[in-house]
Amino acid sequence: MSNKQYMCLLRSDSGGCEQLSASDMEVMYAKFNAWQTKFADNIVDMGGKLGSEGAVVNRDEVKDGPFIEVKEIVGGYMLLTASDLSEAIEVIKASPMVENMGTNIELREISKP
Repeated sequence: MSNKQYMCLLRSDSGGCEQLSASDMEVMYAKFNAWQTKFADNIVDMGGKLGSEGAVVNRDEVKDGPFIEVKEIVGGYMLLTASDLSEAIEVIKASPMVENMGTNIELREISKP
């Protein structure tokens, strides 16, 4: 069976991330780099942080967005490859990104035609 691709949407409380000290940032980056090395075969695209400006488009109108009044914001994304959803979940559970309070990652399989 071939591997599937998964979109990972990084969500956090709209209050933003807690401020980390320089030493805590070093520890976090070390954990992140170790995770990235361990799961290099699963990481297709590290994606990136999403900007704060954008638009919400539908058939009838275009609105400025995303909207600050939401409780949760999508702050970034990445693409993974895994044999199934269970494997993708294990990759994400091992990530230091889910250690932050108020942060979660939504996994969605990317369907191929």
